[in-house]
Amino acid sequence: MAESAARRRKSEQGGEGLFDRELDHLPPEARWREWMNRVEATIFAASEPVGRETLARIVGKTCSIDLLIDDIREELRGRPYDLVAVAGGWKHLTRPAYADAIRSAFGTAVGGSGRAAELTQSDVLVLMCIAYFQPITRGELSSFFGKEISRDLIGNLRSFGFIASGPRAPQPGAPYTYVTTQAFLLEFGLDTLRDLPDFGALEDAGLLSKEKLLAGDIMPGFADDGDPGAVMDE
Repeated sequence: MAESAARRRKSEQGGEGLFDRELDHLPPEARWREWMNRVEATIFAASEPVGRETLARIVGKTCSIDLLIDDIREELRGRPYDLVAVAGGWKHLTRPAYADAIRSAFGTAVGGSGRAAELTQSDVLVLMCIAYFQPITRGELSSFFGKEISRDLIGNLRSFGFIASGPRAPQPGAPYTYVTTQAFLLEFGLDTLRDLPDFGALEDAGLLSKEKLLAGDIMPGFADDGDPGAVMDE
């Protein structure tokens, strides 16, 4: 007890490395409440999703971060915002019911930067394929859609920060592949790629098959969609 009190006094005086994570001097309920407050304050103050490793620095070694998050979310149940798992961490996001109000106030939809609204239909389709089948080459994307996917379209997706270069493909010429980024997850409110819509169900049903796409069995009408500028030829 005396040791804990001394540690607290040194911490209050600004001693480096003396932050009290364990809070042994507090009774269990008060300790849990303080951990909840620390976690919520840290996430609230951050501009990006806060990961588990970061939160582990401010709570006791035996503390369950998942249970803390559950308790915080329970307290936020009646609030217009929630604590959401996104892009590998947690972030405060307003609830979808208030999207119209926020859009009217700021011109940006809830939980995003508004950049996704600037994507064309062709951009979205190509981004979807990259998300589901990454790492993937531009040549494979062109085979999917039956027409050339231009470097300009890929460059546009890169400018938004939604995709990045992946490993080189084991093909002649070793072309670059493309993968989605953390910014993609954050923009579309996803925690991991497994949160993509109906990913498991479509895969199990055989509808999401790289082989079928390459064979032209999926989205054969993309090349004849009547929009010659949707995916530009090089």
